[in-house]
Amino acid sequence: MKILADKRIKQFFVRAGLLTLIFTLLSAVFAGLAAGMPGVKVAAGPGEGAALWAGACCLGLGLSILMTAFLHFREENRVLEEAVAQIRAYLQGDPDARIDCEEEGELYRLFHEINSLAAILNAHAENEAKSREFMKDTIADISHQLKTPLAALNIYNGILQGEAENLPEIREFTDLSEQELDRIETLVQNLLKISKLDAGTIVMEKAEESVPEMMWTLEKQFACRAELEDKTLTFSGEDGVTLNCDRSWFLEAAGNLVKNAFDHTEKGGAIRVEWRQFASVVQITVKDDGRGIHPEDLHHIFKRFYRSRFSKDTKGIGLGLPLAKAVVEMHGGTIEADSEPGKGAVFTMNFLSESP
Repeated sequence: MKILADKRIKQFFVRAGLLTLIFTLLSAVFAGLAAGMPGVKVAAGPGEGAALWAGACCLGLGLSILMTAFLHFREENRVLEEAVAQIRAYLQGDPDARIDCEEEGELYRLFHEINSLAAILNAHAENEAKSREFMKDTIADISHQLKTPLAALNIYNGILQGEAENLPEIREFTDLSEQELDRIETLVQNLLKISKLDAGTIVMEKAEESVPEMMWTLEKQFACRAELEDKTLTFSGEDGVTLNCDRSWFLEAAGNLVKNAFDHTEKGGAIRVEWRQFASVVQITVKDDGRGIHPEDLHHIFKRFYRSRFSKDTKGIGLGLPLAKAVVEMHGGTIEADSEPGKGAVFTMNFLSESP
């Protein structure tokens, strides 16, 4: 039987069997003595004495088996606790944590399978890390290779714009070319940033930063665009709110949300950025009164290169929101979106704060 391959289980049954045999023999001996074997005197009658000895032997047998069972299951519990400790160590990041499975038995067979699973997971993690590193290097190489021709095209396009002062059709063409070149440059930069985040090569240099001051930086960054597109951009919030963050990456995430609001707001629209502090959370919201997000798209907008079949947007490249989400999560925060078609959208970032 497979169950008896476990040394401790086999020992348990052997001990229980021996105890049963010993107490059965003792019961028979004492019962015989109590019944009046030749040359033996008993204080009580034969029947009463036999019953007392049989009862004592049964009680002794029961207590002995209970003690044997207790010792057996205590040892099993120790083995399981050690196994749980190793599993927890693995889950907490120790890739070399393994359960001792040198002995035979079904329990150790299970432990062996768990160790095999851990080895497979380590191999997958290692392959995934290599794939990410390869992808990061590939994207970085392609991006750097694209920078030189992009710079040249921008120069050529600038020369054409200067020569087309009195040629409206060519001027329109060069303006469109400039927009497309800007899109390509934004795509390249975002690909570089996301590849670095994926590869885990980004180290967040966090410090206690003033949220109002960072919002003022964003306001200056987008003020010109708001004026050119005839849109209202307002910032409001509490003074003295601080956040432990990497300033440049935080501005990257918040800036992508503001840019997204501009991209999806019509001329004359309004974008509002608000911040406030709760007991243990700093909350920042970006609201707009633009076209809104279709309910079907709400669960997908943070996916890379996602394109809605309801969207009429031709400016976005589908990387701004995923990049913002990745940065927010690297700060230990959360980001969520809420919207109704035709009523604008609200993006909310929540960060844990140590401030009272």
